[in-house]
Amino acid sequence: MADAEIVEMDAEGAEPIGATRPNARRKWMLIAGAVAAALLLVAGVTTFLMTRSDGGEGGAKAAAGKAEYVDVPEMIVNLRSPDGAAHFLKVHLMLVPGASGSTDTLTSHIPALLDAYQPFLRELRPEDLAGSAAVFRIKEELLRRSAAVLGDGAVKDVLVQDLVQQ
Repeated sequence: MADAEIVEMDAEGAEPIGATRPNARRKWMLIAGAVAAALLLVAGVTTFLMTRSDGGEGGAKAAAGKAEYVDVPEMIVNLRSPDGAAHFLKVHLMLVPGASGSTDTLTSHIPALLDAYQPFLRELRPEDLAGSAAVFRIKEELLRRSAAVLGDGAVKDVLVQDLVQQ
């Protein structure tokens, strides 16, 4: 008796299960190609519109070239701790002038800004500095205090250069 090959047929009995039809493969390749072309088109249009609204590459380079920062002197403050142990925080910041501020304005108001920052920093506890969200919360509060001293829009961002806890 000869060895018989067992072939499972699909529900209609037309062709074996797992066999691929050349037309089905070609159909899926056409669909995949059309989707890829659509994605490339959307990416191209998005890139074009973004560079056009920024003024092109020249506008982006000019904006990056005129970015100005104001260096805030390094501060070392003691942290509040429940056990009375000495904990210190060393902070070095830079300020980005906003629409209604300039580097000269920020530089001339550094003493007032330091006076506004110090009480907040001294009230921090060591556990307030744990985790990645701590830096975000500190930046938000310092930005809020900058607006209280200089007015809204004078400081666009507070950049944390160093934040060391001992």
